[in-house]
Formats: sequence, structure tokens, C-alpha cells
Amino acid sequence: MRLTTPHEIGLLVREQRRLLGLSQHDLADRVGASRQWVQNLEAGKPGLELGLTLRALTALGVQIDARPPAGNPRPGSELPPVHVQSNVTQQRGSGSLIDTIIAQHRAPMSGARKRR
Repeated sequence: MRLTTPHEIGLLVREQRRLLGLSQHDLADRVGASRQWVQNLEAGKPGLELGLTLRALTALGVQIDARPPAGNPRPGSELPPVHVQSNVTQQRGSGSLIDTIIAQHRAPMSGARKRR
């Protein structure tokens, strides 16, 4: 699965947390953060501390596979999205539940950017 926005990371975190049967407070305890921080992460708030975000993903069994694009990108060129894989997925048809949620999130954004 490819994630391209903080909001999509938040959707992944929320879905994985729920699949594991964890509350926001439970995840916060595992990460060493507040419940409010977990709530902000799940809401896709940009600018959250990267170290805590990585700890949250690890606590949820999510693996991140970041690779540079084929060839060397020029400075300032757009990098491709990061590939993310979870150890906890619930299959629905041919894709995982989180793939479906991310696809639904992206659908209204085709054409014009969605305002928050």
C-alpha cells in the first residue's frame, strides 16, 4: 500500500489499532505519548514527531519499506510515496481493509483537492 498524506497514515493507524482491539489510551501507553497525541496522529495532523509516529507504527505491527526511486531524482523533484505493509490485515475481496479505506479517502480528491 502506498501512503501519500498524513491523513492516510492516520487512517492506517486508526484501523490497525481497532483491528488489534486497542484503545487510543492503550496505544499511547505503548508509544510513550498522550492519548491526545494518538488522536492527532489518527486525525492526520501534519508536523507530529517522526520518532513517535514510527514507534506507533511499530507498536501496531506496521512495517515501512522506503526505497529511493529508480535513477537519481533531481533535488526538489517529487519523491514517490512510501510503501507500507502491515502484519495485521483483514482481507476484504482482493485487497486489505485499509487499502479500501485509503481508496475511499482518495476517491473524492480526484480532480480538485479536498479542503479540511
